[in-house]
Amino acid sequence: MKRRSLIKAFTLSASIAAMGLSWSIQAAETIKVGILHSLSGTMAISETSLKDMALMTIEQINAKGGVNGKLLEPVVVDPASNWPLFAEKSRQLLTQDKVAVVFGCWTSVSRKSVLPVFEELNGLLFYPVQYEGEEMSPNVFYTGAAPNQQAIPAVEYLMSEDGGSAQRFFLLGTDYVYPRTTNKILRAFLHSKGVADKDIEEVYTPFGHSDYQTIVANIKKFSAGGKTAVISTVNGDSNVPFYKELANQGLKATDVPVVAFSVGEEELRGIDTKPLVGHLAAWNYFESVDNPVNQKFVADWKAYAKAKNLPGADKAVTNDPMEATYVGIHMWAQAAEKAKSTDVDKVREALAGQSFKAPSGFTLTMDKTNHHLHKPVMIGEIQDDGQFSVVWETEQPLRAQPWSPFIPGNDKRPDYAVKGN
Repeated sequence: MKRRSLIKAFTLSASIAAMGLSWSIQAAETIKVGILHSLSGTMAISETSLKDMALMTIEQINAKGGVNGKLLEPVVVDPASNWPLFAEKSRQLLTQDKVAVVFGCWTSVSRKSVLPVFEELNGLLFYPVQYEGEEMSPNVFYTGAAPNQQAIPAVEYLMSEDGGSAQRFFLLGTDYVYPRTTNKILRAFLHSKGVADKDIEEVYTPFGHSDYQTIVANIKKFSAGGKTAVISTVNGDSNVPFYKELANQGLKATDVPVVAFSVGEEELRGIDTKPLVGHLAAWNYFESVDNPVNQKFVADWKAYAKAKNLPGADKAVTNDPMEATYVGIHMWAQAAEKAKSTDVDKVREALAGQSFKAPSGFTLTMDKTNHHLHKPVMIGEIQDDGQFSVVWETEQPLRAQPWSPFIPGNDKRPDYAVKGN
């Protein structure tokens, strides 16, 4: 080879090596974080916005320098509302992508699907949605509500004079673990308040169910027996036909109020809410709460949705699981900074007692032992613009009770996270 060609080859090799070194350094300077949400299938209506909120939050943290001097690199996967696929995707995130933490899941069946993977591989999952409790894993931090932070207070409100003094309860849910376990707890709670089984109806529909004509007609018949309220644990895109059928049959909140545990601002975006005014939802946050932290949170989200040209950006809304996603990512980042590491065991220890001033207007604290947030409870009425007006809230955040006192034997459960619980 001629000297000039040799020099060219050497220069090219050196450049490629330098580029490779640069890329490897760049890779080493990022922290990979997983985002595990259904972007297709029946749950996409609820979960897509959580993916986008996670990306916005990561972008904001990166704009302030990242975590421990490293930028966060999101790894987004789509388990497609397929519960076994959730487990496969979580294993991929932990073993192939080597993520430091995963933010994801909505349904309890998806969380139950991934839980053995996280416990086997010592991964860390932040779960942002209200759920049925009866679980406390050292590999999960629960930033949504336990039943005593949503379901129980909501039913207490419905039984109160302000809530309409309901005497009969129609429990309607999607057929999986969250609605069935929540309703088991609620049935026991109602029994403790003197409500007989004849005054409790329990009905379940499959994921993706769309024909609610007969069910709404049965709700109307059931309500003839006394003051009735519907407790809805319907999940995903089935909420749209359910609420449309309520409107079609003229079932108004003044006749039979519906309180939903899985319907928020996002699910109502595609519905004419004028016939639904007065129906309720129980959460720990609503977009309408008025405080400076939330004003910035909402403004940031609307600006992000517009900048990224997200679907329906002109009508972008925030909701409770989005806030819980935002809080969870910030808490993980705070804990990693405190631990000076993203090592799961070190971050887990640093998360105990972490606090964060949340858009709800409350300072939320991660419990020191049970891996759940202390959260306020809010009940909101649907307005004609698809927002909620808060009609009742707790004065302070409540400590979660993952093991419900209304399920026998739970008093013997440990108040700290143990694998396999």
